[in-house]
Amino acid sequence: MCGIIGYIGNQKAAPILVGGLKRMEYRGYDSAGIALTQSSEIEVVKRLGKVAELAAAVGEGELSATTGIGHTRWATHGNPSQVNAHPHIAGPVAVVHNGIIENYVELKAKLVGDGAVFASETDSEVVAHLIASHLKKVKKLEEAVRLSLLEVEGTFGLAVMSAKHPGELIAARRGSPLLIGIGDSEMYVASDATSIIGHTDRVVYLEDDEMAVCTPSGYKVFDLDRKLHSPSVHTLDMEVEAIEKAGYDHFLMKEIMEQPTTVANILRGRLDYANGTSHLGGLNVHDSLFRKQQRFLVIGCGTAYYAGLLGKYLLERMTGMPVDVEYGSEFRYRDAALSGNTLALIISQSGETADTLASLRELKRRGVPSLGLVNVVGSSVAREVDGGVYLHAGPEISVASTKAFTAQVISQLLVGLQIGRARNLSLRDGQAIVEALEGLPSAIEQMLKLAPQIQKLAKRYAKFEYAMYLGRDSLFPVALEGSHKIKEVSYIHAEAYPAGEMKHGANALIDENLLVVFLATQNQLYAKTRSNLEEVRARAGTVLAVATEGDTGIEDLAQDVIYVPKVSSWVEPIVANIPLQLFAYYVAVERGTDVDQPRNLAKSVTVE
Repeated sequence: MCGIIGYIGNQKAAPILVGGLKRMEYRGYDSAGIALTQSSEIEVVKRLGKVAELAAAVGEGELSATTGIGHTRWATHGNPSQVNAHPHIAGPVAVVHNGIIENYVELKAKLVGDGAVFASETDSEVVAHLIASHLKKVKKLEEAVRLSLLEVEGTFGLAVMSAKHPGELIAARRGSPLLIGIGDSEMYVASDATSIIGHTDRVVYLEDDEMAVCTPSGYKVFDLDRKLHSPSVHTLDMEVEAIEKAGYDHFLMKEIMEQPTTVANILRGRLDYANGTSHLGGLNVHDSLFRKQQRFLVIGCGTAYYAGLLGKYLLERMTGMPVDVEYGSEFRYRDAALSGNTLALIISQSGETADTLASLRELKRRGVPSLGLVNVVGSSVAREVDGGVYLHAGPEISVASTKAFTAQVISQLLVGLQIGRARNLSLRDGQAIVEALEGLPSAIEQMLKLAPQIQKLAKRYAKFEYAMYLGRDSLFPVALEGSHKIKEVSYIHAEAYPAGEMKHGANALIDENLLVVFLATQNQLYAKTRSNLEEVRARAGTVLAVATEGDTGIEDLAQDVIYVPKVSSWVEPIVANIPLQLFAYYVAVERGTDVDQPRNLAKSVTVE
């Protein structure tokens, strides 16, 4: 994986392809390349490293072809290198591929036996040779691609072109997102809508085992059995400004600072104070079904998983229902015992996370109703769940998730509020939650004003190589997310524990070289939290505390304190997470890491 762009039309393809790759670089960024064709030859430019290297090699206006494909890579099979970069070429065929070809070893052996010579270590090159092999036997490129895909096991998002068929661009998908952009006498293929914003806002989303043949004048979509389909055309609601830095040094900082606005967006029109509830039109579930549910099952990966863990504390309080939270990568292969009347919540920023999507499909197979909490409109999860909530957080470009995490937690509060009121949550408690949510944007804005103070603290603590994040109750998932964030962007080794568990092993790690970030707000477990804090201090730990405004007594137990406003316990974890986001960002900047594109990571993980 990770980013695919294709163009066929009347404009020069190279600048469109390179521009699209720049916008998708957050998805994968160890190498990039483009292939162009207009007559009987394919011209390829590939470079190791960032898209800027490719852009320099392509130059300005030197390549005149009007058909091409491009790719920015996050390595799965084969090390990052120029030869392993996409596109891959076999005879007259050029291919870019996202996904994993699971039977590539067997296919490669057969192709080599037939005389094929491979240039790379990738599984993707197999597809190019397979198509080239079939193209020797059939006249149509689309038929050669179709026959090849019938032999392939695994996942793919593909864009294919051939020097023998310069007027066609083929796209196909199975388990890896791909869309067709419809322009004026031009067509686009993309794995991410951000790459074509400004060119067109009309798109068709391909479903699994669908192919599309694109020409400048139009497209047709059909399945691997040659049956023609008539997919719906969707309108993208996204502006170019949303995927630009808007004056910030990094997307990560921009996205942190956008949170008062994104929170207001997700809440707009959804809160009902008079009835102490929420109104979520996309749930497609009647209150009578909510009353029958006995259990929540929450599925997520990475930051979405931590959002689900925080949601567990909140949902159980609101609904009285037990909540199980599962990693998508584990649940999809586990023989999970599912009781009747289980409601699944599927959490994914991109809506394309491979493990989460596979778990959703297993749940559907077993008859479990599902609600999606998704940021990307038209994504696979959004299309396959029974109902759900769009996060309305806007495009999130930085690999490390911030505003989407906040929106994921809030969306669970909204779902829980509606279900809780349909069950046994009182009007008074419902109104208290609504009131807390209404005050959340201003509380977050207050926290963001602490950025200069947190920047100074980051300069002091950036030298640490090890960190421990601690919290109790609903602040424990916040500690997990905080440790996750700092390890992602600064490469500091960080762990998180429930503070009460430290005595069962983790205390052995405490010394003067360990930074302990302690979430110690004045909640119902504050007295016990202070005791845990005393234990850390007694072992010479260096403590940075996050505490409630006015709690000056905690300054005796910590080297430094970040104060958060006193807010409702329903939203306190969200507010307490904001300084951890800022801290991770400023530590990363101080350490000189690639803040938006951390090493070895990609934004949307569409492979296992």
